[in-house]
Amino acid sequence: MGVDLGEIIPREKVELEQLSGWKLAVDAYNTLYQFLAIIRGASGEHLKDSRGRVTSHLSGLFYRSLNLLELGMKLVYVFDGKPPELKATEIERRSNQRREAQVQYVRAIQAGDIPAARKFAEASTTLRRDMVAEAKILLDAMGLPWVDAPSEGEAQAAVMAAEGTVNGVASQDHDSLIFGAPVLIRNITISGRRKLPSKGIFINVQPERIVLSNVLRELGLTRDQLVDLAILLGTDFNPDGFPGVGPVRALKFIRQYKRLEEIAELKEAISAIDYDSIRKIFLEPPAQRGVKPQWGRVNREKVISFLVDEHSFSLERVDAAMKRLGEVESAKSESLEKWLG
Repeated sequence: MGVDLGEIIPREKVELEQLSGWKLAVDAYNTLYQFLAIIRGASGEHLKDSRGRVTSHLSGLFYRSLNLLELGMKLVYVFDGKPPELKATEIERRSNQRREAQVQYVRAIQAGDIPAARKFAEASTTLRRDMVAEAKILLDAMGLPWVDAPSEGEAQAAVMAAEGTVNGVASQDHDSLIFGAPVLIRNITISGRRKLPSKGIFINVQPERIVLSNVLRELGLTRDQLVDLAILLGTDFNPDGFPGVGPVRALKFIRQYKRLEEIAELKEAISAIDYDSIRKIFLEPPAQRGVKPQWGRVNREKVISFLVDEHSFSLERVDAAMKRLGEVESAKSESLEKWLG
């Protein structure tokens, strides 16, 4: 789940239209997990093609990306590479949680408890390698660049943003900020009216912009101290955090003691973790430098072949979505020609 900074950091609501013209590095794994979790039937079943293969991730990736492109955004998807060894505990924890959720899902289905089934289905979401490969094929057909990170995708995206290759990182997690992304955009792939299965109510999810410099100024911290704050709360590399330490108390500790290892009340517990290695991951993230994404245009024939012929998508829906984007691109070209002429 990444670092939970709660409500202690400043953020502003934005409209998707305000991001027109922005280049965004999208945390691909985070986004695909969202699509797999959310795009399901009433009882939690995935969307599938005529051969029984899951297509929820492809549906979300295609339609949501086209919507954002239609609004004038340029997206580059960044995929995770090999996780740091320090993440092994968190990976195992997540695997156990998904297995338990799958067991609970089956029980809920057998009991006819549809709301519970939906909740456990979302919690059991798994992103397989074949799904990642399919996502890359679709992105190629859509003319959208993608990057394989050497390690954490959010770290790679943050470095691209820090270098000015993109304007910001699109992700649900706050980790991008800890990795040094100047701007984090949340909720662009799940904005709109969403149902909370556990409560049976609908909420309106709106995109948020979080600016690192504003965060540091509001909290009165340096970037190094923000990393220490994250470690106190619990990261993917020390997932348990410290008992009884939430965002408010963690902030108080860092403001008082300045450095993690100086916190008198937690010295023994802090000495038990490899905090220097965790700091290094965030402050010197393993990532490619100087990445130059190349954007293309949607290739209708390739998209139709992959989604409609291969994965049983509706030709009418797919074609209509691509035509809307084509109309926007044509209008932009006409405006540019008039301006140049």
